[in-house]
Amino acid sequence: MNISYKSPGDLEQTRFEKIHSVIFDDSKKASLMIAKEISDLIKEKQKQKKNCVLGLATGSSPISVYQELVRLHNQEGLSFKNVITFNLDEYYPMSKDDINSYNHFMNIHLFDHIDILKENINIPDGSVPIEKINDYCNKYENKIKKCGGIDFQLLGIGRTGHIGFNEPGSNYNSITRLVHLDYLTRNDARKSFFGIENVPTTAITMGIRTIRKSKRIVLMAWGNNKSSVVQKAIEDKIDSNIPASYLQDHKNVTFVLDNAASENLTRIRTPWKTGYSDWNDELKGKAVAWLCEITNKSILNLTESDYNENNLSELLIDSSYYDLNLDFYKKIHRSITGWPGGKPDSDDKARPERSEPPRKRVLIFSPHPDDDVISMGGTFDRLVSQGHEVHVAYQTSGNIAVSNSDVLKFLEVIDSIFPDCASDNNDIIDLLKDNTEIINNARVREIAASIREKESLAATRFIGLEDKNVHFLKLPFYETGTVKKNQTSKADKKIILDIINEIKPHQIYAAGDLADPHGTHKVCLDILFDCLAVLKNKSFMKDCWVWLYRGAWHEWPIHEIDMAVPMSPNQVLRKRKAIFYHQTQKDNVMFQGDDNREFWVRAEDRNREIAKKFRDIGMSDYTAIETFKRYHF
Repeated sequence: MNISYKSPGDLEQTRFEKIHSVIFDDSKKASLMIAKEISDLIKEKQKQKKNCVLGLATGSSPISVYQELVRLHNQEGLSFKNVITFNLDEYYPMSKDDINSYNHFMNIHLFDHIDILKENINIPDGSVPIEKINDYCNKYENKIKKCGGIDFQLLGIGRTGHIGFNEPGSNYNSITRLVHLDYLTRNDARKSFFGIENVPTTAITMGIRTIRKSKRIVLMAWGNNKSSVVQKAIEDKIDSNIPASYLQDHKNVTFVLDNAASENLTRIRTPWKTGYSDWNDELKGKAVAWLCEITNKSILNLTESDYNENNLSELLIDSSYYDLNLDFYKKIHRSITGWPGGKPDSDDKARPERSEPPRKRVLIFSPHPDDDVISMGGTFDRLVSQGHEVHVAYQTSGNIAVSNSDVLKFLEVIDSIFPDCASDNNDIIDLLKDNTEIINNARVREIAASIREKESLAATRFIGLEDKNVHFLKLPFYETGTVKKNQTSKADKKIILDIINEIKPHQIYAAGDLADPHGTHKVCLDILFDCLAVLKNKSFMKDCWVWLYRGAWHEWPIHEIDMAVPMSPNQVLRKRKAIFYHQTQKDNVMFQGDDNREFWVRAEDRNREIAKKFRDIGMSDYTAIETFKRYHF
């Protein structure tokens, strides 16, 4: 059973889309739907006494799908004995036993937990001698044909638009072959390989034609870092520079997206262009903000002609352009406050936060031990200086982000000051020397975690926070010593529940930046949301407001901002200094994504850019601004 196609009533909204797509609130719900379709297909083939041939993908996108398939096997008796699988690709050269191999990935996420016959598993072999690679690829192609072709092909999409490892420029009729990997693809994989220099430059992949011959194709895309390439693949013309766009020619393909990955589609970004919109207040604000951007005008300078000439005349049926401008201007103006905890003894009707109680209990959740100061350092500083009872909770230790050279440096300093300790550290020092990879050693992790704790305390002391209000939670899911993390458990949730119950906060601040390349932000946010659902009926939670900040990766859209906290030049410098206390993360960042700027630079640039956007739409001229979106739980 395929994922349902849209009803005819939706066709006008999707008229810009050349590929069928469905959008879910989050990737978990979407993954359950995909797993159900695969499960139904397997069962249908079993009834027909036929094999079910699946094409499988790797990477972070399909993990939840595989988890649900494992659950269906263990709890509902789904058998995989009639399933034959063909994986899309594999790095080359690559040993099957390497932890970065897709062979290893598939075993730990799926094959080791189901009853599939080992002889029915097919994954490209990254250890084939180079002189035999062409013959091997032809045999792989022929084996797919011999099995009757792929019944269901699961795909992800890379930021270059690649499917499998078919990079930009891949031929429409390409088949299984050895390919050269794009720099951006290798850069995206560098954290698993501890540096781009360790990522293979080539890979074996099914070709575009091989994929297109599949009877059914489902492509997953999660997160706003995929939104741009998703829009191009779905709405633009077929382009060899966006290989996923080749799927426009397939008769049975669905892109399954979460909200973030769909945000650049016309029906989401500018739904008024589709001919009809359900004009709620949020969408009106989005339209006015967009109109300011494309006309390069401030809000109050927008004219009736601007609305009419840009597909927004429908807005003028119930309101005048003047009223629309004024309403949005007031919304943005009211979001600006120098009192993030609320201004005591003041009329708070036009302010983003309540004035009562005048002294609030504030709990700031920080996924890593520096996200608090990087993302909301100015607001943090304001909350403390304005007399609120502020607590900061570091959800993970961040230990794997401390380089071996930094751990070695601290150990050698200790040994030079305390020679009696030298013999205790000799083994660790020898282990760390000339070793650039993450070392899965409990003592090394312990030292790295301690380094990050002391850096955090130095930053929070600078801001003026007492040590007793700093909490290091060390959520268990993170403590694996490797880039790959455990699934979250009741233990993780209990830690978050306990600290919320203990502090009984009036305000919670949490990282809502899901473009974080670690994935840790999303995991931490999901845990918090689950806990808020458990706690929502508690009496103290009725007085608790949740504010989401975004990190150094990207910013909230103007129309989504509920609170904007301006910073003076001096406050920008104080925020910078607080970030500098995280010295191991300043100059040698292990996991900084594809942005080579230091965190303090990108944070300041982002804060200045949002201040400029506020200025451009007609607000006051501020040096920098930190922004927040309220989460209604």
